[in-house]
Amino acid sequence: MTTVYVTRLAAPIGPLLLTADADGALTSVSVPGQEGGRVVQDGWRQDPGPFRAAGEQLAAYFAGELKEFQLPLRADGTDFRQRVWAALDEVPYGATATYGEIAARIGASRPAVRAVGGAIGANPLLIVRPCHRVIGANGTMTGYAGGLERKVWLLTLEGALAGR
Repeated sequence: MTTVYVTRLAAPIGPLLLTADADGALTSVSVPGQEGGRVVQDGWRQDPGPFRAAGEQLAAYFAGELKEFQLPLRADGTDFRQRVWAALDEVPYGATATYGEIAARIGASRPAVRAVGGAIGANPLLIVRPCHRVIGANGTMTGYAGGLERKVWLLTLEGALAGR
């Protein structure tokens, strides 16, 4: 049985549920009501220790003082999802990208945009892996597993909605 550490952190967008593996790599960041979000399981170890760096960096991010997370991450997913998630990591703070742009970055065909959207929606590391920075081709705020109001809040924090 693999060890899963869990903790909760207060945040301006609501409480965050964080999980980490036995090596201390962050495996998920979820919010209440999140589509596909993590739910605490029997046997998980409640321990804030593995989350000190994540807590400090998230606090600095929410204070507008941190633009790039430097945390060990581990998310299980297919090769396709891993490529999409790596492309998300390349979208800089304060910027946005469209689903089509993410598809192009990984060399996926135009028909694969829907699959790219599915992979983005399955991102287990909200905020830290910036899926909130992906918008519709026409600039609309499209789906976000954490809720559109949180997506708008995060993009406003980052200054990505200025001039819209």
